[in-house]
Amino acid sequence: MLCAAPPLRADEPREAELDVADPFDIATAGADSLIFAPAADTLRQPAEAADSVPARKPMDYDAWEEREVQFNPDPTRAVWMSALFPGLGQLYNRSYWKLPIVAGAYVGLGYATSWNNSMLRDYTRAYRDITDNDDSTRSYMDFFPPTTKEEDLDRTWLTNIMRARKDFYRRNRDLCIISMVGVYLLAMVDAYVDASLSHFDITPDLAMDVAPQLMLNDPRISKPALGLVWALTF
Repeated sequence: MLCAAPPLRADEPREAELDVADPFDIATAGADSLIFAPAADTLRQPAEAADSVPARKPMDYDAWEEREVQFNPDPTRAVWMSALFPGLGQLYNRSYWKLPIVAGAYVGLGYATSWNNSMLRDYTRAYRDITDNDDSTRSYMDFFPPTTKEEDLDRTWLTNIMRARKDFYRRNRDLCIISMVGVYLLAMVDAYVDASLSHFDITPDLAMDVAPQLMLNDPRISKPALGLVWALTF
């Protein structure tokens, strides 16, 4: 059964003039009245509803942390790289300042080896020419000015000089070669030790502690002696 609402009297207020405490209370305002909630209340309800929803717990992938990757060299790999080519192990360990030292040592020793070997070759040929019986081989005279005559030289003295110089340059050449092998092995050892101690704490922080101390100088004396204890912590 449908019931029509009674017509409004002249003294009754219009819909716009209704003073309703609750804007959503349709029963108080009348069945044929349309009540619109204020915009502020409409916008406040979703905010209040959002505040009532518990905050989502952040997942692991929500927080991105910048972490510095710490380089940890492998000692075995450093040794093999240094054995493959001198100085390569130092590059692997990121000890770039050691590379000019290794390269400079090899360049210097290589030049010294080549120069001593060339002098050894010249003096060896000169000593061979002066000790043979062939008068046409006179390479030992190349060490003297062109105006020098062979008859003015003591042949025994000249022979001893050529032999001594030959032995001298041979010794220097051999020492340079041995030094190059030593630098090669030293570079391998340095690469291994540097990689093993890459994270070793070598800070120069030292702490000194001085404190009074009661000491017994002689066990036979019952009275203690006053002294100082000095300790270094590093």
